[in-house]
Amino acid sequence: MNLIENASQLLARAALRQDSQPSAPDGSPDADPTILVPIRSLGASYRGKISQHLLALDTHDRYLRFGFVATDEHIERYVAGLDFERDVFLGITNRKLELIAIAHLAMISANGKSTCAEFGVSVRKASRGRGFGALLFERAAMDARNKGASTMFIHALSENAAMLRIARNAGAVIERTGSDAEAFLRLPPASLGSRMAEIVEDHYAQIDYRLKAQSKHLHDMLAAIKTINRSWSGNRREPGA
Repeated sequence: MNLIENASQLLARAALRQDSQPSAPDGSPDADPTILVPIRSLGASYRGKISQHLLALDTHDRYLRFGFVATDEHIERYVAGLDFERDVFLGITNRKLELIAIAHLAMISANGKSTCAEFGVSVRKASRGRGFGALLFERAAMDARNKGASTMFIHALSENAAMLRIARNAGAVIERTGSDAEAFLRLPPASLGSRMAEIVEDHYAQIDYRLKAQSKHLHDMLAAIKTINRSWSGNRREPGA
C-alpha cells in the first residue's frame, strides 16, 4: 500500500498545482502537456450530466457520435439504457464540474468473460484541440485490458477524421467499408502496472473533483454574498432617491 499512498500524495500535489494554473475560457484544463488531466470514472449518479452533455451537441456532432442525426428523444433513450454495471464511463470535467468530454466503453462478453470493448467519445466543441479524446482513448484501453478484454474497437463514419486519427495514432488497424470505418486495437493482458495505474488515476480524479467542488462552493458563496450586498446597498439608497 505504500506505493499507492506515495503516488496519491504526488498526485495530490499535482492537483494543487493544476488548481493554481490559468484555465481555458470555459473553465476546462488548459493545453499544458505537463499537467495531468484527471479522468473520472462515472457512475449512475452521472446519468443526468451525461444527458446534459450529449443534448448540448449540435446536429453535426450528434451525427459523428452516433452515426445518425440523433434527436433529443434518441439521446434520452440512449442515456436511459446505459448499463453502469457492465460498461465503463469516463469523463473530464471543468472547474464548474460540467462534463466537457465523455467516453463510453461498451464491454462485450462471452461465457461470462469480457472479450472486447467498443469505444465511443464526445468532446464539447469549446473544449476541443486539447487532446481530450486521445486521453480518454488511452485511459479506456487501460480499463478494457484490466477488465479482461483483448481487443478494443471503434465503429465510426469514414468522415470522422478526428476519431480515426486517435485510433491510428494508438496503433489500431483501420478498415473502411463505404461510408463506415472500423478500427481494431489489440490489447495486452492486464498487468500489475496497468492495475496500479488505474487505481492511482482514479484516486487523483477524486482529489481533483473534491478540489473543484470546494472551489465552486466558495465561488458560489462569494457570488451570493455580492448579490446580497448589492441588494442591501440599493435598498439603503432608495429612501433618499
